[in-house]
Amino acid sequence: MTTTTGLAAIILAGGASRRMGRDKATLPYEGTTFVEHMVSIVRRRCAPVFVVAAPGQALPELDAEVLRDEARGYGPLLATGRGLRAAAEAGVELAFVSAVDLPLLTGELIDQLVTPAVALGADIVLPWDGRTHYLAGIYRTSLADRVDELVAAGERSMRALANSVDTQRVVMPRQRALTNVNTPADLAAVNSRQIA
Repeated sequence: MTTTTGLAAIILAGGASRRMGRDKATLPYEGTTFVEHMVSIVRRRCAPVFVVAAPGQALPELDAEVLRDEARGYGPLLATGRGLRAAAEAGVELAFVSAVDLPLLTGELIDQLVTPAVALGADIVLPWDGRTHYLAGIYRTSLADRVDELVAAGERSMRALANSVDTQRVVMPRQRALTNVNTPADLAAVNSRQIA
């Protein structure tokens, strides 16, 4: 599949992984790691690809540019802003922002989101399959300054960003591609293909 012109990818890999009990980015998955697997998925649709990691977080060698959070404990909003700014500086207007723990993600899901993002001109386009998935959406890279404003005001949630700009939700049936792996039980279910 060819790369989609004008679509970067930002993979957030620096989360605390409290429920998993270890770093999710480096969890083994199908002969590789979660972060390597995610890079390989998004690379089919997106360029450049950025991985935002925690300070000092050990990662395998990646076919992506690794950015480091300046501080721990700020949640995904600060990391998203860091990635959006890097994508904007690379001259890209849109970015697919994703958590590192979506091993069943597909390029087709990215396509389903980028088409309305371009057509509607929205700031953010998110999938909704019974719940809003903030960390599997299309974001305008120009939102980096808005993220900085929110973080400076004490905000930490992606919802705060989505609620403050033009956000559109794409209603879809429940998606395997949006399955988060948060616990060892989730990982076992994904590995045994027990996800509906």
